[in-house]
Amino acid sequence: MTAPPHFFLIAGEPSGDRLGAALMSGLKRLSPGCNFAGIGGPAMQAEGLASLFPMQELSIMGIAEVLPKYRALKRRIKQSAEAALAANPAALITIDSPDFCLRVARLVKAARPDTKTIHYVAPSVWAWRPGRAAKMARVIDHVLALLPFEPPYMTAAGMTCDFVGHPVTAEPIATAAEAQAFRQTHGIAADAPLIVTLPGSRRGEISRLIPPFGATLRLIADQHPDLRVILPTLVHLKDTVTRLTQDWPGQPVVLTAPDLPPAPPPSPPPMPPLPPPAPSAWSLPPRAARW
Repeated sequence: MTAPPHFFLIAGEPSGDRLGAALMSGLKRLSPGCNFAGIGGPAMQAEGLASLFPMQELSIMGIAEVLPKYRALKRRIKQSAEAALAANPAALITIDSPDFCLRVARLVKAARPDTKTIHYVAPSVWAWRPGRAAKMARVIDHVLALLPFEPPYMTAAGMTCDFVGHPVTAEPIATAAEAQAFRQTHGIAADAPLIVTLPGSRRGEISRLIPPFGATLRLIADQHPDLRVILPTLVHLKDTVTRLTQDWPGQPVVLTAPDLPPAPPPSPPPMPPLPPPAPSAWSLPPRAARW
């Protein structure tokens, strides 16, 4: 009897955590008894993942945030690659966050080239830096793309690719009654114009984007003085976001997941055929351990 497959997953930010959780849920339905290791946030942990370290360590953006944590990130990359090799998974599945994930995949492929590697969320090579696809193809076998026109870009670079759809399309649409109840709950007039602002999920990008967002809202408020502002964010960022937006017009309503009605996860994407794991000893070659 074949043992259930084991998967090693890596997500580096909340959006990837949600994608990973839906993927894990689907894999459990397709292959009951399968198990997981890797790095993820609360959504993936709720599906059974014991995260190797807190995912928030990877939720950084831009050189100003990366430089102070450069040595720590290098250690985490090496630690993640060694853990993936020790797990000897049916597949290493990396979810977005390419700056971290692809470096881990590079180390794993250098040590064990036959490891199946799957990257969830194709890089937007159709918009900028098209050479990223060719670089990714050196360490990634298969891509799960969110947009229907992305597979040709991936296959042209030498990877296989499936279009699996964008998770936003699986989100439920609020009914008129739910919309009315939301306004009543938050003291918003029935005819007040609403603006949803989305300044990001990383502390650094939020700090950079909130000032221009606020300036834009002030221009809009000159024409629509009764507007109200909704700002979804993460629980651990709520205090920061509330403080940074206290001078915004529109009496911002800062929402986190506990403030919102529960929504079903997006439908899991189809998975390509995976080879069974082959037991073997592992080690990171000295050259491969460099970054």
